[in-house]
Amino acid sequence: MADDKKRDDFTVDMGDRNEKNFERPPSPLRHSTGPIIPTVNNPVFPLLSYCFSSIMMTVTNKFVLSGLGFNLNFFLLAVQSIVCVLAIQVCKSSGLITYRDFNSDEARKWFPVSLLLIGTIYTSTKALQFLSIPVYTIFKNLTIILIAYGEVLWFGGSVTGMALFSFGLMVLSSVIAAWADIQYALRHHGQATEEASKSVSTLNAGYMWMLFNSLCSAAYVLGMRKRIKLTNFKDFDTMFYNNVLSIPILLVCSIFLENWSSENVNKNFPIDNRNNLIFAMVFSGLSSVFISYTSAWCVRVTSSTTYSMVGALNKLPMALSGLVFFDTPVTVPSVSAIAVGFVSGIVYAWAKVKQNSKPKTGILPTSIPPMSASSQSARDSFKS
Repeated sequence: MADDKKRDDFTVDMGDRNEKNFERPPSPLRHSTGPIIPTVNNPVFPLLSYCFSSIMMTVTNKFVLSGLGFNLNFFLLAVQSIVCVLAIQVCKSSGLITYRDFNSDEARKWFPVSLLLIGTIYTSTKALQFLSIPVYTIFKNLTIILIAYGEVLWFGGSVTGMALFSFGLMVLSSVIAAWADIQYALRHHGQATEEASKSVSTLNAGYMWMLFNSLCSAAYVLGMRKRIKLTNFKDFDTMFYNNVLSIPILLVCSIFLENWSSENVNKNFPIDNRNNLIFAMVFSGLSSVFISYTSAWCVRVTSSTTYSMVGALNKLPMALSGLVFFDTPVTVPSVSAIAVGFVSGIVYAWAKVKQNSKPKTGILPTSIPPMSASSQSARDSFKS
């Protein structure tokens, strides 16, 4: 539910290579193995796989959360975490990925980060429950600003003028999106009706949850960067510990904080749609594994620069998916907000590319001088 990460940290086992292939093989063998190399190293398929998995995770979450009165958010997150742990364990047993075995000392060091992650994913589900996917995607960009300023304050990072310009576009796109939502609600239900008031209240609740999500996401990214130095975790180590440590907390919260009466269970899982909801919950958990695996695959066959640009470009189809799969109003202001948000992501990605290609001399209006670049954590906020 989170993210470009340190690409060198990914440990993806692509299978053993037979050293005998370095001997002079017969011509037919060379022809038979030739087509495999372009398939494995072709960047198109992993890039499309990453985009598909990130979009499908958002869409499936929205499908579950958009149910009539769905309120078992902690249970949804627990199911996703359990599915994720089982999936990566199968992948590890199959030799597709590697990660460390559970260690209580490492778990103790990483536990605060897992708590921040729970806050991040819970507020994310609440925001997605009240907001449309395009608005959710647009507002998610604001997390980048918080992370950038947090890195300047705590890690000596720097932000260039182009990055600041992209921040302005992100804020502008969020304002346009909020204004478009509110105007549509008032126009659709009438200026002074009870339905309009209820619709606006729902939107305001979504904006508040989105604010909490941005704060939690920034704290999670910055805290993870701090803690990862103590554990030296790789990406799938992070995924494993995050989910293993989150499962008991999510289950306890679900049991004691959520309504498990038969009436509420039937309300959340109506009989005519129960199987589809369960499938969507499991699929969203698998999507988080696909995102991490395809992220590693993308950078291995391309570069971090290409992947960061793809992360920015992916904002557009993710926002459009809300218009395609759900009854999201299509208006000129809403489309304009998506366009401005898309451009802001491109500008920011390009600003980070330029910043990483030369000595870091960007200036942010703060008294702390720039010490080093920290684009890695900021890129984590691109993952949805």
